[in-house]
Amino acid sequence: MKIRLLIFFFLLPLTFSIAQDDNDISLEQIWRDYMFFPNRVPGFNFLKDGQHYSKFKNNNIVKYDITTGKEAATILNGNAVDEDKLGVMDSYTFSEDESKIIIETESESIYRRSSKGIFYVYDTKDNKLELISDLGKIQYPTFSPDASKIAFVFENNLYYKDLKTGKQHQLSIDGSKNQLIFGATDWVYEEEFSFAKAFWWSPDGQKIAYLGFDESKVKEFTMTLYNDDMYPEYETFKYPKVGEDNSKVYAFIYHLENEETVPVDMSDYEYIPRLKWTQDPNQLCVFKMNRWQNDLELLLADAKTGSTTSLYKETSKYYIDIHDNLTFLKDGKHFVWTSEKSGYNHIYLHDMKGKQVKAITKGKWEVTEMYGVDEKNGKVFYQSAQESPLRRDAYCVSVKGGKAKKLTSTEGWNDVQFSSTFSYFVNNHSTANQPSIYTVYDADGNKVREIENNSYLRGVMETYKVQPVEFFDFKTSEGVTLNGWMMKPKDFDSNKEYPVFMTEYGGPGSQEVVDKWNAFDYWWHQMLLQKGYIVACVDNRGTGGRGEEFKKMTYLQLGKYETIDQIEAAKWLGKQSYVDADRIGIFGWSYGGYLSSLCILKGNDVFKAAIAVAPVTNWKWYDTIYTERYMRDTKENEKGYKENSPVYFADRLKGNYLLIHGVADDNVHFQHAAEMSKELIKHNKQFDTYYYPNKNHGIYGGLTRLHLYTKMTNFLLEKL
Repeated sequence: MKIRLLIFFFLLPLTFSIAQDDNDISLEQIWRDYMFFPNRVPGFNFLKDGQHYSKFKNNNIVKYDITTGKEAATILNGNAVDEDKLGVMDSYTFSEDESKIIIETESESIYRRSSKGIFYVYDTKDNKLELISDLGKIQYPTFSPDASKIAFVFENNLYYKDLKTGKQHQLSIDGSKNQLIFGATDWVYEEEFSFAKAFWWSPDGQKIAYLGFDESKVKEFTMTLYNDDMYPEYETFKYPKVGEDNSKVYAFIYHLENEETVPVDMSDYEYIPRLKWTQDPNQLCVFKMNRWQNDLELLLADAKTGSTTSLYKETSKYYIDIHDNLTFLKDGKHFVWTSEKSGYNHIYLHDMKGKQVKAITKGKWEVTEMYGVDEKNGKVFYQSAQESPLRRDAYCVSVKGGKAKKLTSTEGWNDVQFSSTFSYFVNNHSTANQPSIYTVYDADGNKVREIENNSYLRGVMETYKVQPVEFFDFKTSEGVTLNGWMMKPKDFDSNKEYPVFMTEYGGPGSQEVVDKWNAFDYWWHQMLLQKGYIVACVDNRGTGGRGEEFKKMTYLQLGKYETIDQIEAAKWLGKQSYVDADRIGIFGWSYGGYLSSLCILKGNDVFKAAIAVAPVTNWKWYDTIYTERYMRDTKENEKGYKENSPVYFADRLKGNYLLIHGVADDNVHFQHAAEMSKELIKHNKQFDTYYYPNKNHGIYGGLTRLHLYTKMTNFLLEKL
């Protein structure tokens, strides 16, 4: 559910002129001129030799040496191949042997992870460019392992093209909008299980495993779009809300040789959140889950018959988070997997009968990301919060377990990307007070070169005399230790009283209190400091980095303990001698907007103002997969829904409330804001509202963000 806010980054040094005698930060500088965003190094497209990577340069695909950053070769001259045909390239993907490239043009976004476009295949050996399909805009073209074929989706049907013969094969024929989907996911899988392409080539390239979605019984939701026409447009899509029918999902294996489709034999399941081929091209791993998502089983399916046997089972008294941390080793006898079964997320080695062979990592700390397995050298690379929930470091450890080696030495947040051979990695390092520095290291953690250090932005920070982020923790009345950060105005005087602006997200497994650069709202917070506010943030119970019990204790009562903790944080802040306890406000977006709404209603004697952007206001209106994972449905947990949805507490509003929503929000529907407004009006509660036509959950585009932040800033200046 957590939104991905659109951030504009500059890939070249910024050259704005800054007057030394004018240190006031303005919203126009932040959201119109984008003066303060850091230079960013995008993800590397490492080539298979582990020494080189590729990237776009002037509509060319260029090869670079990772150790020097120097150009090694031009792989594709986009202007010379066929400029009229190709146009501007949006993205590209190499085949496994790097002999061919899929090139995307005219890309068109659909939802969060889905898109369609015009795609070409380029043969690097004969300099040949070919349109993949003349059907129109297609989705997710993917090479077979030997690059002889490309599978793709068009209008809910799955196809593949034989590049040698030029023949196009249609694997499914019944796909239709809002009815049947083959090879792609429905809306709720895309949003909550985090994938949109739903087909996978077998290792031998002779089979394609794919999912089919029958969403005919899923109820529809319609959004209204206003485009200066006589009548508005209506976008209708399938959206399963709490307790309603999901798509019925099936797994299939298509055999290219005989054009036969084999259904995978499964029973007693609601979701198929992942498919993954093992090292054996005749053996497919299928994930299946129950509706409450606390029962996960990995099945091994025989590609010839579709029959299945159980490989691994995991249950939880709460819920199980789906992830992609499953690696079948090339020995064909083992797999590597991550699990929270010890109470903390760790890495395990299992045999192909599902038996645990070894806990590769262990301890009262979290593995937060799996970077991969270097089978040649028998190492596993990962990121963890071993030293502090506020920090992240990269490590490597033997597949056999033992003492891990720490690869990063700088305190703060380290997020790395390894080359394809694990010979080098690029570290994106930042702290709460220092923007990103991108550095290349070898596999042993030795520095090779610095790519980008954002020295310009650090100079801007000095010019504007930014104030530091300071970390703190405190104990609630229930004895729970919570982590927080605080920023104080320039020339802070502990004998004065300052208003406090709290910001939060607070959703399951999230973290806002981390020693990491906040590119999104850092400069807005600095602007508020200049206007005399203290800005603070506290991570409530239910957030991540501190183990399963801390994260999942909000189960069936989503919002209850989070609200209690934010209220306690506000009370703790109010007791500090330098805080005006009568002037505390709170802000959040998405789950954070849900939480800020609950806070001003349930904490109406604590908060003077609250801003809620795109909030959930009643959990029964949100989608099945996300909500039922944490709350089950209203039949099983009516109390949890009634006691923790803002619409039921509208009568408690005393302070100043600003409710903001995009009318074209496909995720948290405008319905949430409309129903909340209705309840507030019903109880004669005055509040402020801002609605953004044609804007989705992120509320961006053109000057939209400037407009939004102007409203929020003015609201705070007037009401807090």
